[in-house]
This record gives sequence, structure tokens and C-alpha cells, in this order.
Amino acid sequence: MFDIAVFGSLFLTLFVIMDPPGITPIFLGLTAGRPAKVQKRMALQAVCVAGGVITVFGVLGHQILDYLHVSVPALMIAGGLLLLLIALDLLTGKTDEPKQTKDVNVALVPLGMPLLAGPGAIVSVILAVQKADSVGLQVSVWMAILAIHVVLWLVMRYSLLIIRVIKDGGVVLVTRLAGMMLSAIAVQQIINGVTQVIQGS
Repeated sequence: MFDIAVFGSLFLTLFVIMDPPGITPIFLGLTAGRPAKVQKRMALQAVCVAGGVITVFGVLGHQILDYLHVSVPALMIAGGLLLLLIALDLLTGKTDEPKQTKDVNVALVPLGMPLLAGPGAIVSVILAVQKADSVGLQVSVWMAILAIHVVLWLVMRYSLLIIRVIKDGGVVLVTRLAGMMLSAIAVQQIINGVTQVIQGS
């Protein structure tokens, strides 16, 4: 039987972690300079990549981490370092160069992973799936996962309307803001990972 409490709890948790409103300036910054049609496609690609990663880890998460001998804190630190590299590119304006923006599909990395399907979301899903010990609870968990990805797609898809208002100069400003926000997210993720390592030792 569908459990609204489990659905709501996981949905809110993923909403906070994946942060649909917060992803908007980052999405606009990373996809700046591309045609609107391409940006819309990249929004869908990013959500599909995130959904695929989340699904794989939801089903096989523990087995994958155990097989690779990777701890959750290590996953968090690695994801944070990757995000920090992307953030530095945004802050220094390297993403304005044609080779940087045209030839790289940012819908895969860093948007799909680790921005959307980051360590926090992966761990939350692994734990939620593990705790769901009935068909009804499993349905509730996967419906919550589907719902948050639909929300993410809608937010990025319609964030393109903002570009028509802020124009090119506004996009540059948003790109720098996105870099600053992303660097803060990356550093916090690294801190959380290091903290867990210290607590576990």
C-alpha cells in the first residue's frame, strides 16, 4: 500500500539535497551560449543521467560500494573535489571559451552527476530503499524519486525564460554567481566527508 509519509519524507529530503531552485543559476551558467533548443535538451539529459545514476545506486548501491571498497565519506570528498574544479572554471570565466562550452556536454558532468545525483542524494536513496521492506513502501520510495526528477526537469526547462529577461550581461553575472555557489557547495561536501572520516576513526 502506498505510504504518503514515506513518499513525503524522501521527497523533501531529496528536494533539500538536490535543491531545484539552487540548480537554476548553475544550469544557466553552465549552458550559457548554447541555443535554447540545445539547453532544453540538456535539461532533459541531465535529469535522465541523474535518474539513471540514482536508480542504479538505489538497486545496487551497497554492492557497488562494497565491491569497490569505497566508503560513503570517500564518495562525498571525491564529488566535492570534482565540483570545486567546475566551480573554478565558472569563476575564472573559462566556460566562456568556445572549446570549453561547445564540445563538452555539461548535462552529463557536472549537471547530471555529481550536482544532481551527488553523494548526498545517492546515500539517501540507498538508505530509503534498504528500509523499505514491503512492496507498498518500495513503491512510495520510487515514486518520490520519480517526482523529484520531474520537478528538477521542470525547473531547469523553464529557467530558460530567465535568459530572455537578463540578456547576455546577466548571464555572465549569473555564471560568476553560480561559480561562487558551487564552490561553497563543493567545500561543504568535502568538509562533511572529512568530518565523517574523523568521526568514524
